[in-house]
Amino acid sequence: MTHNPPPSPLPIWRAPGMPALLVVTAAGFGGFSVLLPIAPLWASQGGATEAGSGLVNGLLLLVTVMTQPFVPRLLHHFGTGRVLGIGLALLGAPALLLLFSDQLAWILPISAVRGIGFGILTVTGSTVVANLVDRAQHGAAVGLYGAAIAVPQVLLVPTATLLADTVGFWAVFALGALPLLGISSAPRLARVLREQAAARDLLPPTGSTPIASSDGGKSQRWMLAGRLLRPMMLLSGVTLAGGALLTFAPQMSSSPATTAGALALLTLSAAVTRWAIGGLADRYGAHRFLWPLVVISVAGLLAIAAAVQNPEATGILLFLVGMTLVGVAYGGLQNLTLVLSLAAVQRKQYGTASAVWNIGFDLGTALGSVLIGTLATAFAFPPAILVAAAISLLTLPLAFIRRPKVAN
Repeated sequence: MTHNPPPSPLPIWRAPGMPALLVVTAAGFGGFSVLLPIAPLWASQGGATEAGSGLVNGLLLLVTVMTQPFVPRLLHHFGTGRVLGIGLALLGAPALLLLFSDQLAWILPISAVRGIGFGILTVTGSTVVANLVDRAQHGAAVGLYGAAIAVPQVLLVPTATLLADTVGFWAVFALGALPLLGISSAPRLARVLREQAAARDLLPPTGSTPIASSDGGKSQRWMLAGRLLRPMMLLSGVTLAGGALLTFAPQMSSSPATTAGALALLTLSAAVTRWAIGGLADRYGAHRFLWPLVVISVAGLLAIAAAVQNPEATGILLFLVGMTLVGVAYGGLQNLTLVLSLAAVQRKQYGTASAVWNIGFDLGTALGSVLIGTLATAFAFPPAILVAAAISLLTLPLAFIRRPKVAN
């Protein structure tokens, strides 16, 4: 009697629903990323100080964080397709309104509306990627999802400042409307999720014990929050640094070409690391890679602080090396902390884990934009970057704490 071998699983990028998710993600995050360094620069063109220009991204991400806790409920009541389509529209369409004025009072409300859209996109995207594949493939799937986020950053962030200088700010604002191109993929993604949910309903229960019941018990909610707090704080430490660098790199560097090269290295190293570390996390576990990445982040920030000591003559080599090191940690910790967050909950709690993880991501980015901008206004950029390094270092003990995984 012969036994046919089981069919080989499809490559992650060909899994049902994954192509649609990648299109939505690339379009949404492309439009978001291209404006990260440019919207604050546009405000500074209108007379805003470093602290004022820092508020542009800070407010966007504050509204993002305020939106994210409500997204799982919105998805439950209205469905993935509708909610995601609205989020992409709110993120992309307002970018075109920046054409009308460079005054901070005009830019900030636009940032707030875009923050609502970005909050919807971030939570929905990481919830969907968790549901499309089994737990054993979460690292690789999160890596591919992260690549769809990071590749547009690699292409758009470094060229945004050069494009604004050579063509004009209007061209960058047009690219900020890229999320509108992802709206057509949202219904296809929603259809796959409905089909997969229907298929799971036909399977017998696994009999696993949940880590937190759905009865709303306070002790269970606190237990769930405790499991998700550590990866969120680890993530916040590195996204604070990344948010500061993406926002203020054009103002820290004395050369637009150096700025473009540094942002290219930051985003490229983040993209490669976020993608590559996913398979390693599936094979060897995410925990063993955490502390080296935190140390790498601190080392990169120290190099950057040294490189920008002289505002008129940036230390080019140190600046490029520092941005690369921070990019490695920035990409790697994004992947690993999301994998750890998903491992800490059951499938029905993926939305909650996604919301908490994204809050950590965007809260760190917002704090980086506002805090570093405020400190730079008062003390200049080198001490402000040293503060970011100290905050990152404070998260190092969290990298050594281990939590058990949870079954579906």
